[in-house]
Amino acid sequence: MILSKKIQKPSKRLSPNLNNSSDIITLVSKEDIIQLIEKDKWMMEILKTVEKLGLPDWWIGAGFVRSKVWDHLHARKTRTPLPDIDVIYFNPKAPIENERKHWKVLKDKYPDFKWSVTNTALRRSRISSRKYKNSEDALSEWVETATCIGISSEDGKLKIIAPHGVEDLVSLRLKPTKGYIGSPFFEKRIKEKSWLKKWPKLKTIAYMA
Repeated sequence: MILSKKIQKPSKRLSPNLNNSSDIITLVSKEDIIQLIEKDKWMMEILKTVEKLGLPDWWIGAGFVRSKVWDHLHARKTRTPLPDIDVIYFNPKAPIENERKHWKVLKDKYPDFKWSVTNTALRRSRISSRKYKNSEDALSEWVETATCIGISSEDGKLKIIAPHGVEDLVSLRLKPTKGYIGSPFFEKRIKEKSWLKKWPKLKTIAYMA
């Protein structure tokens, strides 16, 4: 299910280092996360910029939303730096070369950020090699349930997809998705990314999906 809500217009000059949404917001649902992001001027500006690309079924996923929630639940006033901004979309008719074109537009706009732009229609599942049905299908197979969340905007509204729900994310639980249960890659990612050091309240649950 996709939840949507009217957004506010962001200002043009913003710092990616400050967490603008310092107000106390209890996070339980998708709507709560939308409210949190609405108050973050930098995130709203990024969403507005990506929306202008006019991509079908587009979302910004992974750390863009996940780190924002974790920072909030750790009462951080400074944003934890993002290694990249993951943009996905679904367009079976578009050539793979278009990914680079869209990437260049974003890079020219914000050269200091590392961007990733992927047309999920041109990718296959790492789990079963099948083709994806849509962006949410692709998103559902990312490694951690808390990572499988995307935010987008359309016609002035924010919307969120979370194929595994948001309970693990807002409960600070690190849990593998079905395809990574028992996989050493799950534990390896957590260690390499130093998530438990950056967000010490996180809890690892490696045996569930």
